[in-house]
Amino acid sequence: MAVPLQFPPAPEVSAAAHVSSFREYQELYEKSVRDPNEFWGAIAHEFYWKVVPSQPLLRYNFDVTKGKIFIEWMKGGVTNVCYNVLDRNVHEKKFGDKVAFYWEGNEPGESISVTYSELLKKVCQFANVLRGQGVRKGDRVSIYMPMVIELVVAMLACARIGAVHSIVFAGFSAESLCERILDSGCSLLITADGFFRGDKLINLKYIVDEALKKCTEKQYSVRKCIVLKHLGRDEIHKDGPSKISPPCKRQCPDLQGKTQEKPKRSHLQMKWNPAVDIWWHDLVKDASSECEPEWCDSEDELFILYTSGSTGKPKGVVHTVGGYMIYTATTFKYVFDYHHDDVYWCTADIGWITGHSYLTYGPLANGATSVLFEGLPIYPDISRMWQIIDKYNVSKFYTAPTAIRLLMKYGEEPVRRYSRKSLKVLGTVGEPINPEAWLWYYNVVGEKRCPIVDTFWQTETGGQVLTPLPGATTTKPGSATFPFFGVIPAILDESGEELEGEAEGYLVFKQPWPALMRTVYGNHERFETTYFRKFPGYYVTGDGCRRDKDGYYWITGRIDDMLNVSGHLLSTAEVESALVEHPSVAEAAVVSHPHPVKGECLYCFVTLRDGHQFSSTLTDQLKKLVREKIGPIATPDYIQNAPGLPKTRSGKIMRRVLRKIAKNDEELGDISTLADSNVIHQLFANRCKTLQ
Repeated sequence: MAVPLQFPPAPEVSAAAHVSSFREYQELYEKSVRDPNEFWGAIAHEFYWKVVPSQPLLRYNFDVTKGKIFIEWMKGGVTNVCYNVLDRNVHEKKFGDKVAFYWEGNEPGESISVTYSELLKKVCQFANVLRGQGVRKGDRVSIYMPMVIELVVAMLACARIGAVHSIVFAGFSAESLCERILDSGCSLLITADGFFRGDKLINLKYIVDEALKKCTEKQYSVRKCIVLKHLGRDEIHKDGPSKISPPCKRQCPDLQGKTQEKPKRSHLQMKWNPAVDIWWHDLVKDASSECEPEWCDSEDELFILYTSGSTGKPKGVVHTVGGYMIYTATTFKYVFDYHHDDVYWCTADIGWITGHSYLTYGPLANGATSVLFEGLPIYPDISRMWQIIDKYNVSKFYTAPTAIRLLMKYGEEPVRRYSRKSLKVLGTVGEPINPEAWLWYYNVVGEKRCPIVDTFWQTETGGQVLTPLPGATTTKPGSATFPFFGVIPAILDESGEELEGEAEGYLVFKQPWPALMRTVYGNHERFETTYFRKFPGYYVTGDGCRRDKDGYYWITGRIDDMLNVSGHLLSTAEVESALVEHPSVAEAAVVSHPHPVKGECLYCFVTLRDGHQFSSTLTDQLKKLVREKIGPIATPDYIQNAPGLPKTRSGKIMRRVLRKIAKNDEELGDISTLADSNVIHQLFANRCKTLQ
């Protein structure tokens, strides 16, 4: 049973809202925690089940001292996610002619729309392609693509045939892609020739070739690589541009060696391996548009998504079919107060969990119309976001505090250049939003008329767990507010005791909701150790949290050695591993540092081997190395020469002290456990000049 929460009253709102008062929220919340089987059972029956799940819907163990950790929702129920988000919308709900996605390309003027009927046809065709390539239920498929409609098609085609998709963000390096292919044992890879990010050409096929080469060197081979011709789509359609294939606005290289225009860099001309590589369009042209779905148990795996781990090796977070489906659908409906005539835009990349849950599965399960954006928020000009909102009459808008802070730099004029009158709800995701950015978002973007839903959740949680509900809960700038239905938070002290009332400590949850991760792929022991061993009986988020006197929850940041850069979680160990691969570096330590746009950035301390000199050339080499090993998102902002590091007598690096040094804060607290306090003076003397 949840600890009773004292909530402040909320203003009255329209009765059209899904939750129109704070009292209604309280009643639903109390019902959801009092009897989760009944609450989620009623929601589950709104979906199609080949075999209806039976009670009890929930079975679990959160206590490692009582046996193996497990979570099961609706086990024995048989369904298919793709069937629920497409077939039912087309055939039962008659949404076939409704737009599922407005695709907006990198360049203004590059745009298409895809209806639910068209999306279903494309998914069925590609599902048949995958089956034709030997992909079967339970097989893992890697997807490494830009933000195009075919990315959605690929993931839903996997879901349709019961294959497990593993999407890798298209900003990750060849090394990162290789690592994820190896860990998940993917037999097939889906990618594209390339794409433009602003003015920059990203040659995906080149990166893929490097990744597959690395896989081969490690005695692992991917059978086939399906390549979407994204840059040169017009070449495919001899009878003119296709309605569902946008024209290419730039001259781009042909990856088989020919070019429409001479490339500026020789690496743009790539080899084509006919034994492995196959063009997407060649495969789908004769594929049937009828495809019987593979019926799956609710607890069958739906996808693997990798997130950084404190050991440096990314964790393959596993989500399963039934619980993830109903939870993402339900949170989308209530958190964004979704209605049939809304146009919704989530700016996240599908390569991250936000794109999985709130650009693909959650919106489609509700029959929503969404914007899918390939470009950058300030390209080709700083008003691009607001231009898109007006173009499609976006009513619900979900973005990251990083993007808001970036746009704040340019002032109000670029925003006010466009009306934004269609906006009704604004959302934030990825990291806590600072009050200044919250107020700018509310006052300038929403013109004081749009509630802000500041959502807290993780790759592991599958969906939003702490969040306001529009009109039902009064918000405080920067607070994640209250728990969603069925979610029971608690705050623990270092000894594992629950703290009541106003408190600050470890954020944990006391029972599972349907979308909570089930395991770490191939390593259940790591799952138990990471999330359940520190405080038996609780799911441990790894985040600190404060609860104020009104019961509002405020996320204070990661407690372990993790960084949140532009809303993307990175492991200090992962970055440190990359740095020490350089022959000049003997040891490295990485901490977070405040950044006016990213929220946090990477501040690195490196100790050099004897005989090596610290220089700007070395700094550039180290940044390049991190980019290549992990990806551009992990590029350090600061790298400092550290002749020594602050360590305890047992040899543990005191990152708490390093964070203070990075911020030029001489209030170091207790340093009595330092083995050598003389290093502190050297580190302050060598400190990088920072923005904050």
